[in-house]
Amino acid sequence: MNTETSVPPPRLSGLSPVDAALLDTLLKEAPIGFAFFTPDLRYQRVNRTLATIYGVDSGDCHGRTPSEVLDEEDACAHETALSAVLAGESVVYSDHHLIGGTPSRPDDDRHWAMSWFPAHDAEGQATGVALIAVDISDRHKAETTLRRSEERYRSLLQASNQIVWAAAPDGRTHEDCAEWRAITGQDPEEYLAEGWLGRVHVDDRERVERAWDDAVQDRTPFDATFRVRIRSGEFRHYHSRAVPLVRDDAVVEWVGTHSDITTQREAEEMRQRLTQQLGEAALRTVRLQKATSDLAEALTVDQVVHAMTEIGETAVGVYRTAVALLDRERLRLRLLNSDGIPDIPGAPPAEVALEFPSTMTLAVRERKPAIAGSPQALLELMEHHEDAVTYLRHTDERAWVALPLMSAGRAIGALRFAFNGTRDVSDEERIFLEALAGQCALALERATLYEREHRTAEALQQSLLPEDLPEVRGIRFASLYNPGTKYVQVGGDWYDAFELSDGRVAGVLGDVMGKGIKAATGMSRVRNALRALAFSMPEPADVLTGLDRMFDATERDDQITTLAYFVLEPGTGHGYLGNAGHLPPLVVAPDAEPRLLETEPATPLGMPFERAHHKIFVQPGNTVVLYSDGLVENRRRSVASGLDELVTVASQAPAEVVGDPQKMLEYLVENMLAGYEQDDDVTLLAVHVPAIEAEPED
Repeated sequence: MNTETSVPPPRLSGLSPVDAALLDTLLKEAPIGFAFFTPDLRYQRVNRTLATIYGVDSGDCHGRTPSEVLDEEDACAHETALSAVLAGESVVYSDHHLIGGTPSRPDDDRHWAMSWFPAHDAEGQATGVALIAVDISDRHKAETTLRRSEERYRSLLQASNQIVWAAAPDGRTHEDCAEWRAITGQDPEEYLAEGWLGRVHVDDRERVERAWDDAVQDRTPFDATFRVRIRSGEFRHYHSRAVPLVRDDAVVEWVGTHSDITTQREAEEMRQRLTQQLGEAALRTVRLQKATSDLAEALTVDQVVHAMTEIGETAVGVYRTAVALLDRERLRLRLLNSDGIPDIPGAPPAEVALEFPSTMTLAVRERKPAIAGSPQALLELMEHHEDAVTYLRHTDERAWVALPLMSAGRAIGALRFAFNGTRDVSDEERIFLEALAGQCALALERATLYEREHRTAEALQQSLLPEDLPEVRGIRFASLYNPGTKYVQVGGDWYDAFELSDGRVAGVLGDVMGKGIKAATGMSRVRNALRALAFSMPEPADVLTGLDRMFDATERDDQITTLAYFVLEPGTGHGYLGNAGHLPPLVVAPDAEPRLLETEPATPLGMPFERAHHKIFVQPGNTVVLYSDGLVENRRRSVASGLDELVTVASQAPAEVVGDPQKMLEYLVENMLAGYEQDDDVTLLAVHVPAIEAEPED
């Protein structure tokens, strides 16, 4: 039985039967809903999409009114739009919510944008109304969600009586706040000049400004309660909070709120004091966290002392900071910073026995803080010892806190804070200072171990570098090892050059990734293995293959090692080069532009790769330079840009430098490191083939 009850497509003027059929197919299959109504508001044509929207078959609509197809609400909306169009409206737009979704999505309510417009015959008479329906459910949901979010935000601010304000990254007022000005009576110019601080009570101003400055400096949330003079001249209590908006590790703006808490404040004075105490504790916690972070970055003992001095000044308001280490065998304290205790009569010496009467020795002996908030308290603490009396006559210090530096239950030193004014140290501040001393003890112990390892690794690395380079006719070697600063860990850079049994010379420069003892010992194993392999099978491909096998057997996967190795025939300059993931050698010539000796990319040692070597020819007068990544890469310069800069620098070398390999290396290091902080070892090895001198004429 044929269920298709829609009328055949109407014949449109100017359309062939083929075009009419094509139009009919488009209307049936279009992804938008389409319908045509007769003047008596009955469906004459409905496409499949609109019928699916209604949840019926298209045949069920033909000849029926919307009230016979749809529920009462949707039918009323349809008939209202139809009547408006038939009454003369050119186009009617409406949004409809067809409840119940579709048969395939019965629980999914959908929203449709509907357009109604009249159809006319050739004489201009209305023959019906056309309807086009487009699904706008996703847009409607997004708009509804956004609207609800905005309504909730506005309601929340109104309910909490909060005023939103903003400030620049440095804490300055950069945006007007009309709500705040309506309360305080400030004009726009005054607010932009002074901000909300301009109406803070004079007795609260310094405290609030300090808290705000600390928050801006530490990039931590701001939280303060203060009195504000309002338009009438009276003062009300406000609570203010602000947080930094951080993007790419940089503060782009501060956003905060002011809340009137006068009622709560007046009714809960005790709670206010508690809140203030909690705020101060939070600030101390932030400062302790910052101190922990600063001490964690200190590698050496000197750096720990310097960090503690800065922390004492900024976090505690200390006048002088002294740090001492304990020699447990001799039971003596050794002062690490000479300016920590003034050199005046009565002062303890730089190295003092634990029996000497001082706050630091007392703290170590009793393993607890020694606190004197005034000169009289110090005299009582020192039992009026004559040295203490003498010291007080000459010093400008007026309060002292000494804390033992404890590690694993034993004292390793002492920390002394001196103030230039009397000080009442509360229990909370004492706990904070003890925590600070604990962090200092950990940092000192770590720095001591680091310096010990650094010295060991440095001695090991230096012992493994060749004392002399081979002297071979027709070849000149030069090397340069420029270690990082004393605050940089020893790395795994190394070089070597030696004569082979067949009369050729070999040279290598490598880099074992990592720092300290681990890198230095890894360098030792690779160097020794390479020498052994080179004397039995000197060709670069064979040496690299042998090193790969050694890595598989002895080294860890994370022990990444790169190197460049060559063999060269003296006199001729002919040879071979093998590269295991290292930077390309630099070729410098007296009569040509410098260039990088690019070879086929290869992997570091121990990674699966079929090793090969490449022929090289060092022409007379030319120099080939091998180098470590410390020459071209640092925190401010990438490897790629460093390589470009290396070629540029080499091209500007004077003629007398180009002809001397040692001068060439010194020139490259000086100019490549100029303007940069060296943060890694720099190692170079150069091989130079002297120019052939013309024989004098008879």
